[in-house]
Amino acid sequence: MHNIDIFKRNTKPGETITVTQGNAMDLSAFPDGRYDITLLLGPLYHLYTKEDKRQALREAIRVTKPGGVIFAAHVISDGCLLDEGFKRRNIDVAGYIQNGLIDSQTFAARSEPKDLFELVRKEDIDELMSPFAVTRLHYVASDGCALLIREAIDEMDEDAFALYLKYHFATCERADLAGVSSHVLDIFRT
Repeated sequence: MHNIDIFKRNTKPGETITVTQGNAMDLSAFPDGRYDITLLLGPLYHLYTKEDKRQALREAIRVTKPGGVIFAAHVISDGCLLDEGFKRRNIDVAGYIQNGLIDSQTFAARSEPKDLFELVRKEDIDELMSPFAVTRLHYVASDGCALLIREAIDEMDEDAFALYLKYHFATCERADLAGVSSHVLDIFRT
């Protein structure tokens, strides 16, 4: 409820936005084709099976108007591994490999429900989306390299930060950089 309260406080008068807490895999309280825009900004990285994720996507597609847009957020394994593992050492990379949570050859992550987030790569997202007749509009690195250089960003003055944002917006859809982001948005049209 906390995030919903913040969202409502920041909604401007006259904006017709509905925010409801519920289960992304069961949106039966909402009719087919109701919304222009549907946000999946959390469910996909807190669901751990392909079936559950696809059910959440099916429901989002069902409640979105034909031609509507869906924003689906994911947590990217390599960005997290680089930042939390190698840089900050909050993740014991060798221990994760030993416990089978990181592949020793490809460094792909394997998450379990006891973990906080389901970590994926773009190829996992592409495979997840493969059964759906939707059109990808954008695949955006939400934070790009920001987590890797957060201290430098925190020290920037206003002009330097504005220039960094210009760089980020110019590069956030580059495929060669998207894998180092910790978060991505997959934006698609129904």
